[in-house]
Amino acid sequence: MYTGNTINGLIDLPIYSVLISLYSKERPDYLRLSLESIFHQSLPPNEVILVEDGPLTNELYAVLDEYECSYSQLKRIPLAINSGLGKALNEGLKHCSNELVARMDSDDVCFPNRFEKQVKFMTENPDIDISGTWIEEFENDIENKVSIRKVPITHEEIARYIGKRNPLNHPSVIFRKEAVLKAGSYQSFLLFEDWYLWARMMVNGCRFANIPECLLHFRTSLDVMSRRGGMKYVKSSFRFQKELHRLGLISGFDAVKNGIMRGVVYLLPNRLRALVYFKLLRSK
Repeated sequence: MYTGNTINGLIDLPIYSVLISLYSKERPDYLRLSLESIFHQSLPPNEVILVEDGPLTNELYAVLDEYECSYSQLKRIPLAINSGLGKALNEGLKHCSNELVARMDSDDVCFPNRFEKQVKFMTENPDIDISGTWIEEFENDIENKVSIRKVPITHEEIARYIGKRNPLNHPSVIFRKEAVLKAGSYQSFLLFEDWYLWARMMVNGCRFANIPECLLHFRTSLDVMSRRGGMKYVKSSFRFQKELHRLGLISGFDAVKNGIMRGVVYLLPNRLRALVYFKLLRSK
């Protein structure tokens, strides 16, 4: 049965869920900005599933308590221990009651019309199982824009791209819950949980798309880059390339080549790694 939202009497679109994971190292002021951007959408969600990935700080609990009192849509799912992003999202997905589920990170900021545009796109394109948007990366303040991460638009472009780089900006995606569950949902894979899910969905015959427009302010910093380096990431990258080859998305030669190229980046000093990400792999 169709269930929809009517906003200002002008649009009639399906209801949807927003899925977020939060852990103890997040900053309360970042969380507040993120929640504000969700609850003040031109098409608000009818539920926001927020997974508390392990015990949080008193400051984070205070923000959540405040928003829980003000917005009945907020549903908190506490986990006893920190389980990591993939497991936290899987648990949260169980509690999403709508077929359309939008992802969001607890330190990013939505454009005011993000969800309206994405829900409308998915409604007008019932063959699409998952779609994302371009993102505007910023440091400290959303006015301090440092780059834009553009991704391929059509399914055909994404299919050609998925073996080389992640074809979707994870915090920007909206998907059909059933398609994600059929692909096995999120599975543990250091740094690549989302990309690994997209790969399995592609093999399953799911249809992809991206809206060629920035609809999310994505928080980034040199500190983020510093956490994405070292041998554990090199090893994980090679394992992931091997898995992409097993799935039939890339050749054995490309798996080795991609693993070496990514490995070099992961072993660079933090500032050089940030330079590669922001100067060579992004649009200004």
